[in-house]
Amino acid sequence: MIMTDRIKILAIGLVCLIIIPIQSVAQNKAVPVIYDTDMGPMTDDVGAIAMLHALADKGEAEILATIASNRHPTIAQVIDVFNTYYGRPNIPIGVPKGVAVEIKDAPEVCCYGGWTNYIVQNYPTDIRSNEVVPGAVEVYRKVLSEQPDNSVTIVTVGFMTNLSDLLVSGPDEYSDLNGEDLVKTKVKELVSMAGTFSGSVTDPQGPDKEYNLYMDARASKHVFEEWPTEIIFSGFALGAKVRSGGPIIKSSDMNHSPIQDVMRMVSSGSSGGSFDQTAILAAVYGAETYFDVVSGRITVDWDGSNGWDSSGNGHYYLKEKKEGFRDAEEKINELLMHQPTR
Repeated sequence: MIMTDRIKILAIGLVCLIIIPIQSVAQNKAVPVIYDTDMGPMTDDVGAIAMLHALADKGEAEILATIASNRHPTIAQVIDVFNTYYGRPNIPIGVPKGVAVEIKDAPEVCCYGGWTNYIVQNYPTDIRSNEVVPGAVEVYRKVLSEQPDNSVTIVTVGFMTNLSDLLVSGPDEYSDLNGEDLVKTKVKELVSMAGTFSGSVTDPQGPDKEYNLYMDARASKHVFEEWPTEIIFSGFALGAKVRSGGPIIKSSDMNHSPIQDVMRMVSSGSSGGSFDQTAILAAVYGAETYFDVVSGRITVDWDGSNGWDSSGNGHYYLKEKKEGFRDAEEKINELLMHQPTR
């Protein structure tokens, strides 16, 4: 009887030794991300895609697709420059093509200091125009259909045009589900750099209307009223307070880096706001790793202004931890300094 008990104990111990490492690996599994960007107007989109590639090199993120919500003529080339620089030239790229009824065309905006033309001319890309890449909705539907259920994190740091079009899309060659059901089935959460949030001591009032919301206000209202998964918002005021970029701008150790070139061209030579970068931190590391969160639900008006319903549910916005933003700033700068592992 004693021997039997000892055997049982040994068996349980062996099971624990086997299970614990497996659970540990599962917890560290790379987060599958679709990155939706208005790449062009500012450098925070550049910082965000650099962070994603650094996280992919570290095995903490998997970049499923890079999608443009901005239709300026070189945007597919610009995105491909960054993907190619980091050794991932085959990541799917999509651009806005075809729009939903009553949702206006994706905005076309470009860049400070002509940086997009500079990097297209000075770094390799196989793409010659937006016409040779598929539409954003097609890329979304194809990529989502291939993923496990409830697994994908979408990070949008631009306009909501693509997501609105995705929600109203119909069944196609990739999936028999309509857009809303496809999102509900495949997407774990949406992380959005959008909105302005007040009402706490640590979050000052931002602008009356936030850029990513009002540039396609109809799409913003549609998405944030109808999106079927949880949404985490990184708002304007938070991004303005998180400062990053100084180390890469001043570094003499970077090896022909388009990230450094863009930040040097556009910045005043020092750290700037981290609007889109904070969304990447929340998407890959979890919202509460670097920030506190407030629960409720966003409200969006037809002019793109937004409010916050604290009695609602399913939405969250990030705010400053009591100890401040130092950890977030250090992590962002660490990832920006990462160079490709080839």
